[in-house]
Amino acid sequence: MGSALLPDLGTEIVIPVCAVVGIVFSLFQWYLVSRVKVSSERGATSPSNNNKNGYGDCLIEEEEGINDQNVVAKCAEIQNAISEGFSTKGQLCTYNKEKMCKPALATAIFSTISFLLGAVTSVISGFLGMKIATYANARTTLEARKGVGKAFIVAFRSGAVMGFLLAANGLLVLYIAINLFKIYYGDDWEGLFEAITGYGLGGSSMALFGRVGGGIYTKAADVGADLVGKVERNIPEDDPRNPAVIADNVGDNVGDIAGMGSDLFGSYAESSCAALVVASISSFGIEHDFTSMCYPLLISSMGILVCLITTLFATDFFEIKAVKEIEPALKNQLIISTVLMTIGIAIVTWTCLPSSFTIFNFGTQKVVKNWELFLCVAVGLWAGLIIGFVTEYYTSNAYSPVQDVADSCRTGAATNVIFGLALGYKSVIIPIFAIAIAIFVSFSFAAMYGIAVAALGMLSTIATGLAIDAYGPISDNAGGIAEMAGMSHRIRERTDALDAAGNTTAAIGKGFAIGSAALVSLALFGAFVSRAAISTVDVLTPKVFIGLIVGAMLPYWFSAMTMKSVGSAALKMVEEVRRQFNTIPGLMEGLAKPDYATCVKISTDASIKEMIPPGALVMLTPLIVGIFFGVETLSGVLAGALVSGVQIAISASNTGGAWDNAKKYIEAGASEHARTLGPKGSEPHKAAVIGDTIGDPLKDTSGPSLNILIKLMAVESLVFAPFFATHGVAQQEIVSLYQRFCQLDRNSKGFISADEFLSVPEFAMNPLSQRLLKMVDGLNFKDFVAFLSTFSAKASVAQKIELIFKVYDSHCNGKVTFDDIMEVLRDLTGSFISDKQREEVLSQVLHEAGYTRDSLLLLNDFIKIMDHPGLKMEVEVPID
Repeated sequence: MGSALLPDLGTEIVIPVCAVVGIVFSLFQWYLVSRVKVSSERGATSPSNNNKNGYGDCLIEEEEGINDQNVVAKCAEIQNAISEGFSTKGQLCTYNKEKMCKPALATAIFSTISFLLGAVTSVISGFLGMKIATYANARTTLEARKGVGKAFIVAFRSGAVMGFLLAANGLLVLYIAINLFKIYYGDDWEGLFEAITGYGLGGSSMALFGRVGGGIYTKAADVGADLVGKVERNIPEDDPRNPAVIADNVGDNVGDIAGMGSDLFGSYAESSCAALVVASISSFGIEHDFTSMCYPLLISSMGILVCLITTLFATDFFEIKAVKEIEPALKNQLIISTVLMTIGIAIVTWTCLPSSFTIFNFGTQKVVKNWELFLCVAVGLWAGLIIGFVTEYYTSNAYSPVQDVADSCRTGAATNVIFGLALGYKSVIIPIFAIAIAIFVSFSFAAMYGIAVAALGMLSTIATGLAIDAYGPISDNAGGIAEMAGMSHRIRERTDALDAAGNTTAAIGKGFAIGSAALVSLALFGAFVSRAAISTVDVLTPKVFIGLIVGAMLPYWFSAMTMKSVGSAALKMVEEVRRQFNTIPGLMEGLAKPDYATCVKISTDASIKEMIPPGALVMLTPLIVGIFFGVETLSGVLAGALVSGVQIAISASNTGGAWDNAKKYIEAGASEHARTLGPKGSEPHKAAVIGDTIGDPLKDTSGPSLNILIKLMAVESLVFAPFFATHGVAQQEIVSLYQRFCQLDRNSKGFISADEFLSVPEFAMNPLSQRLLKMVDGLNFKDFVAFLSTFSAKASVAQKIELIFKVYDSHCNGKVTFDDIMEVLRDLTGSFISDKQREEVLSQVLHEAGYTRDSLLLLNDFIKIMDHPGLKMEVEVPID
């Protein structure tokens, strides 16, 4: 099959070097932004300082709440749970003085470390992103005095700091963790990457807080500020007299920078983990080649270099000279990065993969050529671009869908809402077809591994995508500072132009995030099914179909929680803003200063309190379903949540984006049609504001948060798949098993010795029992259940063969020899045939499978041999 052109040493150099280059480039961008001094403009820096203080208070309070109430408890819960049943397959750890395997507790510890690394990396990246955003907003405002081009460069460079820091940190931490864990696991790829899956779970857990908590924070402030300020008091957006204006600007950073960053970081970490897990199951096909195993990380490394070149097109190669050039410059970033990345993927594929290799596909083997895997990654990359531009078409006021929504405001808010909902539903069609085609192509070529790398392809340009996303709230804050500082109308027009382009690209970013979440979730689902040893998911089975129905309901339940949370928090915000306008003398006239801190506290408290119920729904559902109803029902729940969640997320995000830009279309009055609907304060404009207010929680809270629902449930199921797999025995059988265990445990010490276990005739007659108990002193109840579960009639052949492989792996190095397999045949075929006959049969089977007597067989090679018609045998242990 050949080997990769890039040697292992090259891989060990390329990945960390690319990550370091990304970090250095982000720091250099930060340095360039810092050269813009704000000390000379006292009027502009004062609002910035207010904003910064509000942001700091919010972040400190929110982080304290998260740490105390959620992270510590969740880490303890995860560590305890995985300590109970985590190992490569949740099976027995067999060892003696001569041999050493990887204990379940060790895997639990490494998984917990991975979880913490993912969580900390996500939090640090989000914190630094918010720091640079609040650092750059006033500088963007000041640069707007010199022209729109200068302001654009500051805002975009600031966004690039966030994008490159997150992408590079995520890659570097993951690579370091893999190499450190490899010291312990060696060539045990399955055990290694099972432990690494905790990294994706940690990143997604923090994304839950960032997306849900951040969405509640920002929209509570935004809705409260708009309803009272713009509708009731008829004052401009970001007017300093509005008590909620600081909370609104802070919320832009919390939701659109920390939230989006943690969301895409979670997708990146999960897609990498899913690809690595599926690759580890197929490790025999690439002969433990480190470069080939690290193919997903090499794609991300190439992505950093491509995004670096792409960024220079916006900041150095071409200069923005007019307002109309802003939006094309941002869209060109997406196009350039996609084209360059396609070339980069080809280079990585041809240098880092053998010409052909074999992957594991639900019990069968599939030969994949490297050009087929290139197409898998490329189709994911281009599907992301298509989804982004379709989202732009349905949410940009430059096109007819949003203009039609704006026109519907002539007859009031009701028709505006009807047109907006219809637009959102219609906008689902093309993205779903794009995702479906990507799934079909990638699965046809490389099964679930193809889907995993397709998701990674869509996320390979994450640095550029995040730079564009972070650019939006920075420009929005810059406009708010200009308004609050009383700067000239000309400067406000420039910041508004930057903000308008940011709104369009933010909608593209949301579509991109949803599309990548769909592919990532499916990749994680495939990895879960593989790790749980499920050969098929039959929708005609009642347990699976019930899971589908319940799973399809979960996104609605989750959306109801988040929408109501925003509504409750906004209600408190509206009441507070009204109170201040009514009770603070001179506030409306601009003679008194509003109490900004109280509004910030309302949003902060609401984001902490209201995120707990939806968070509990997401985190507990897989555990409850997996433990009490089994992996079949859980697989149905995951599939149902994915199918309905993607549709709701796309429609909600695009509906809200369309309403937002319909309002801006009327306010801008850039066309004759728009001027007939304006000006600000007209009845059509008020109807548009109402639609925008309804759409705010849809596009910034419920819609994007559904990404987390479908991803976090899938990655949590993957992490706990071995734990669920050990519970293959039906719940009603547990009591009878415990009774049998107690009968054997004559001394009531909670431990059965080897002699006690073998006193049962059916156990003593099983040669595997005898061989296994030579390697351990005895069994506790968990090991007793795990053993019988694996060899019950319900257990899959793959589960049985894997434990046989472990027991007969004489050197405990993840490989078996010809002599080891002969031992298997002696024990499981008894005295029916002679050793000479066994040797002849085994030699013939090995020859037909392409192996020799000297071959060292990995697990999947062993499965292939044992599945041969000449060697097939049933191994069962009665449990009743």
